[in-house]
Amino acid sequence: MTLTLALVLGVAVGILLGLLGGGGSILAVPVLVYALGMDLSEAIPTSLLVIGVASATGAIPKVRAKLVEWRLAAIFAATGIVGTLVGSVLGRHLPEAAVMIGFAIVMIIAGARMLRSTDDVGTARKTGSSGIDWRRCAPRSIPTGFGVGVLTGLFGVGGGFLIIPALVLLLGIEMSVAVGTSLVVIVANSAAGLIAQADGLGGNWPLTAAFAGAAIAGSLVAGKLSTRIDTDKLRTWFAYLVFAVAGYVLVDTLVLS
Repeated sequence: MTLTLALVLGVAVGILLGLLGGGGSILAVPVLVYALGMDLSEAIPTSLLVIGVASATGAIPKVRAKLVEWRLAAIFAATGIVGTLVGSVLGRHLPEAAVMIGFAIVMIIAGARMLRSTDDVGTARKTGSSGIDWRRCAPRSIPTGFGVGVLTGLFGVGGGFLIIPALVLLLGIEMSVAVGTSLVVIVANSAAGLIAQADGLGGNWPLTAAFAGAAIAGSLVAGKLSTRIDTDKLRTWFAYLVFAVAGYVLVDTLVLS
């Protein structure tokens, strides 16, 4: 029964990952903890495994289409990996309740981001033949990349809900390039977090494999369905679902525990 539930929920998370990109992974840890009964120490690396592989799968067509700004991806990944390692260390020393409360706050921020339009492009720079204006980009991308990395290591989230707005609104990157660049960064951060917390894996390999495999399959299916679904409406409803789950996490942590 638990394996069947892991398959069903894994497919659901994977479809959301495939359709929404940044933000879809935000439900992975709550699903693993509350629905599948994993300990938080196992749920976080399992989430990172799912996020990393699903993001790598989604990044391949973006790389082929040359929709990755590699130099910015390198900055975000380099600072993000450091942040991920810091977040992983912090997570080991914080009480589980504190981590879950922080995670709920991150979920609320992610939901709020999903309700805001990201169609407007910032003015820091625009991709083109003139090259990157590093004097403007570096001071913005370095701290953002580090901060996203900390969230990845601490909570097991990909951070796309922060990376994409940063690339689009702060750095002026076109949306199509921002998505591809974000996926590359998420792969790097997830890999670093998984290496740092690999000892948390293995408590229940059949359950982990079922959830991860189903999520990856769901993301591939979603890639083919993305052109037929109104992702703006889906993102709005998903944001409200994220708020509801965040509320449940807070109530469970602060009241029921």
